[in-house]
Amino acid sequence: MQYRPFGIFMAIAVTAAACGEKGAADAEHESALAFAVADAGLSWGPCPQIFPEGCEITVLRGDPAKPDADIYLRIPSGYEIPSHWHTSAERMILAAGELSVTYKGQSETILRAGDYAYGPAKLPHKAACIGAGPCTLFIAFDSPVDAHAGGL
Repeated sequence: MQYRPFGIFMAIAVTAAACGEKGAADAEHESALAFAVADAGLSWGPCPQIFPEGCEITVLRGDPAKPDADIYLRIPSGYEIPSHWHTSAERMILAAGELSVTYKGQSETILRAGDYAYGPAKLPHKAACIGAGPCTLFIAFDSPVDAHAGGL
């Protein structure tokens, strides 16, 4: 299996604050968390402007403006995430759907629900939701969440 795609999102620190999340310095005082992909309590917002309308993200844990944030990214069937890269490495699990991912210099990888992928920092990539239903991707970032257009 190959590495994988996206990430994105930054202007979502507001969602993290709304969820009452704490930073890494308060780790010993954090509460345990659990979210279902279809949890009606999740607060979804748009992805950064470099992505076409229809892409949504929600913060699960942390502050996207700081290191160590976890998010869900959701896109409809047929949606294509254009070529981009992140300052941070990404650790991802496809929670729902079927996703095509291509990293620069590597062949396409197809992820299905439950599949894990890792994307190195600064490596350009693109993705598309190719199944009949929407794709929801869990992404964990080491550095603050960002997305920069181009590279492929």
